[in-house]
Formats: sequence, structure tokens, C-alpha cells
Amino acid sequence: MKFSKIPEATIRRLSTYARCLEMLEEKGDAVVSSAQLANDCGVNAAQVRKDLAYFGEFGIRGVGYYIRDLYEDIINILGLNREWRIGIIGIGNLGASLLFYKDFLKQNYKIVAAFDIDPSGVVGRVSEKMGKPMEILHPDQLKEAAKDRKIDIAIISTPASEAQKVADKVVGANIKGILNFTPSQIKVPKGVVVKNVYFTNVLDNVAYLLHSKRR
Repeated sequence: MKFSKIPEATIRRLSTYARCLEMLEEKGDAVVSSAQLANDCGVNAAQVRKDLAYFGEFGIRGVGYYIRDLYEDIINILGLNREWRIGIIGIGNLGASLLFYKDFLKQNYKIVAAFDIDPSGVVGRVSEKMGKPMEILHPDQLKEAAKDRKIDIAIISTPASEAQKVADKVVGANIKGILNFTPSQIKVPKGVVVKNVYFTNVLDNVAYLLHSKRR
């Protein structure tokens, strides 16, 4: 399925709906109303219905949504019905933490490679934390590894000064998705998807909301 002109906020909420549906199913629920789903996800029922309406008709009037069916529909819409293979570039504190993040597997993301400019310097520390030997490659090996291990998405967690150089290597390796955890705004050619994740931006938003309430 391909959908165009869908608001990014809707896509973010779909991910939230999927997590809420998963938790409801774990509780043993089989059906959920739009009002209950909205309440669990922190939105309103009209928003839930509007978001889902972009992709078709879901649920049964007067009954609600069958949780398993809606969950699977959303997973298919998001493209999470397949495995996405990830390479992490920059194994400092953040990169190492991402290596240990077990929920990646729950969402069908699999880390298949890790890269650092000082492989020998980080391999011992990472292996100790993971409880097993961990292979760390040099970024110069990215193109070969991307082909051999079929990397779909690169996560960049290097120092900001290295981000563009690394992004160029990612593009050269024909990897089409980048999650950028550095504060540097990288430039890529058309056809490569980049999302920037800099957590202090979210903190700034929280700070603003707190500040505005005190005025």
C-alpha cells in the first residue's frame, strides 16, 4: 500500500495507536472504542477516526475496533510487517545505548552492524555490556557491509562535526533511510529519507509549556 500527502503528525499517532492496542491486547481486551483508544493515547476520538480515515474504513459502528485486526492494519500501513535492518554509526555513550535497546526487535527493527572510527577502542567496552563479543566495523567498511548485510536504515550518533561526512558515506553506500541523532543538520540528495532526533528540542518544548503557564 502507498499513501501520499498524509500529515506526519498522523503517522506519529498511528505508531502511538499501535503501542496502545498492543497493551490493550496484553490485558486481554478484544474490542476497543474510538473514545477509549483516544483516551489511552492522549488524543480525542474525532482525531482517531480522522487519522484512520486516511487509510480506509475500520471498525464496526456501535461495536468499535477489533484490537488485533486494527493493530495488524496499522502495522501494515507503517510498513512494520517486515524486518528493517539497521546500522549504527558512532558507538559512544548514545550509540552503545542504542545497541542495548531491546525494544527494537519488538518493532521489527534489527541492528545488523555497528561502526566507529576507533573499533578496537570501543569493542571491549561494548562487548562487556552486551555480555558477548560485539563486532565493531570502521565507517570505511560501510559500503561493503551495507550490501552484504542489506542495511535499510543508518543511525548516526557521531559527534556533530562528523555527521555530514558520515551521511555522505551512508548515501554512497546506497542506504535510503537515516535517523540523525546529532544536532547537525545534514544534507542528502532527493530520495534519501532523513529524520532528526535531538532530544533537547523536546526538552525545549516542555520548558516552553511550563514557562508559558507561569505567565
